[in-house]
Amino acid sequence: MMTVLSERLPSLPLTRACMALGLNRSTVYKHHKRAANDTPPQRCRKSSAQPKALTAQEREAVIKVLNSEQYADQPPKEVYQRLLENGQYLCSVSTMYRLQRERDECGERRQQRAAQHHAIPRLLPTRPHEVWTWDITKLPLIRRGVYLSLYVVLDLFSRYIVSWMVSHKENSSLAKQLMDETVSRYEITPGQLTLHQDRGSPMTAHGYLDQMTELDMTCSHSRPRVSNDNPFSESQFKTQKYQPDYPGRFNDIHHARQWTEEYVNWYNTEHHHSGLAGFTPEQVFTGRYHEIAQAKQLALDAGYQNHPERFVKGRPIVSMPPKSVAINPITPSNDGQFVDDRVNFPTLTAAGYVK
Repeated sequence: MMTVLSERLPSLPLTRACMALGLNRSTVYKHHKRAANDTPPQRCRKSSAQPKALTAQEREAVIKVLNSEQYADQPPKEVYQRLLENGQYLCSVSTMYRLQRERDECGERRQQRAAQHHAIPRLLPTRPHEVWTWDITKLPLIRRGVYLSLYVVLDLFSRYIVSWMVSHKENSSLAKQLMDETVSRYEITPGQLTLHQDRGSPMTAHGYLDQMTELDMTCSHSRPRVSNDNPFSESQFKTQKYQPDYPGRFNDIHHARQWTEEYVNWYNTEHHHSGLAGFTPEQVFTGRYHEIAQAKQLALDAGYQNHPERFVKGRPIVSMPPKSVAINPITPSNDGQFVDDRVNFPTLTAAGYVK
């Protein structure tokens, strides 16, 4: 490049020549100055030898100590302090890390558990008694620091509370008892039901899971630290604790059971659920919502005949409950294909684990 610049025509300005060759004029001037003073070009500081650097023998000695049986599982900060206590100084902590990076040995030196990939729960019931979801919440007593445990089992399709229990404790034995009584009450056949829960200790206990296997029930669990994998149970608890007559704190377990019983009766039979198009969980659970929908439609037709001008979109139609309820549904993309950003993880469905 410099030879071409030196042989250019006198009428060609240096600026245009540098632009054509993609050079900076300052670089050209600096090169000419070095040539005039006969000074060698400067090297990059990183590539030049450092007078303060460790010698090759010292570097090998440090690596030997770091990989010794005594310090092989310890980080450089720990090794550095141990050596100082023994009256020995080899190098700084940063130098130890640098030597390890050069040999691709930098990182966690202790044994680590492999990364865990938990199944994504995907549930899509289309009728009652196909999927149940349950959870446990705390009910505080007037006495500070004392809580009761409320177990609630919810039918996912209809949001109907199929069973509940208030107890002083939270353990797998009570969960087993509750599930056994609920399955017997509703005469659930083997292989019929999928049971969804989070990863609390009662839900993951071996005794509880063994009993669910004996009952031939498919167990589905939320992923760790994923708050929206069990949304319907959490939503029901919010509905409960935001009731106007919710005590906030209960006198004792008898008070809690009495209030919960009244709430469950109201929730199942009188609460017009927004997720069920205004029908109650009991109406959807028993299938009576078809008759109720006809009565609602007659009332709407009468209102439409009396004042059709008030219905700008025409004759009103009663909204019906959804035909299916999903946890973590797979949504279609713009081209109509069903996609999921987490396809590398296994998925738990009612039929088991799939990829």
